[in-house]
Amino acid sequence: MTYISYNHMHKLCQQSAIKLREANKMPDIIVAISGGGLIPARMLRTFLKKENGGKNIPIQAIGLSLYEDLGNDDFKQVIGKQVVKTQWLDLNIINERFGTLLGKKILIVDEVDDTRTTLAYALEELEKEVDIAKTTQNSDKETEFSIFVLYNKMKPKKKDLPDYIMNQGRYIVASDVEDSWLCFPYDSTDIDLHTQRATEQGNI
Repeated sequence: MTYISYNHMHKLCQQSAIKLREANKMPDIIVAISGGGLIPARMLRTFLKKENGGKNIPIQAIGLSLYEDLGNDDFKQVIGKQVVKTQWLDLNIINERFGTLLGKKILIVDEVDDTRTTLAYALEELEKEVDIAKTTQNSDKETEFSIFVLYNKMKPKKKDLPDYIMNQGRYIVASDVEDSWLCFPYDSTDIDLHTQRATEQGNI
């Protein structure tokens, strides 16, 4: 098991904000995959705000579940067979507040790229929303999707991301890690012990 501290996540988000700015990938909207993507999305926004003239970037959340809970053990979970959509964008509110998804730079955020199943599903579903909007609004505005993950497990993936994501600098990884179970601080019931273990492993 690899223990991750809040400090480690925070510093990775700070470093990644610089990468996003330098790559001209500053988003107009952040779409966080709940629940793992919520905390890094919020951390990332803090540093992107400083690079964006003090303007807050809106965060929208989508709920996608792939892991199955097998009991009360904090780490007793397995990867499910299919993605379950538990929460999605309210496009009416987005259209009212942000002027639709069309022509925007949208950054999809998650904590870890494991099998890539959830990320691929999220992107596919968001692309469908954009295609529908382009048809209904008779628009040719191009929406630019990018993906940010804190940790990419170096392992074979079950799903592929499109070439335009992988080959155009739109797949941003803060840290490549070995294929082990990542223990995040917000999953811990003893944060002091968790931080101690993360410190011992150098993830502080």
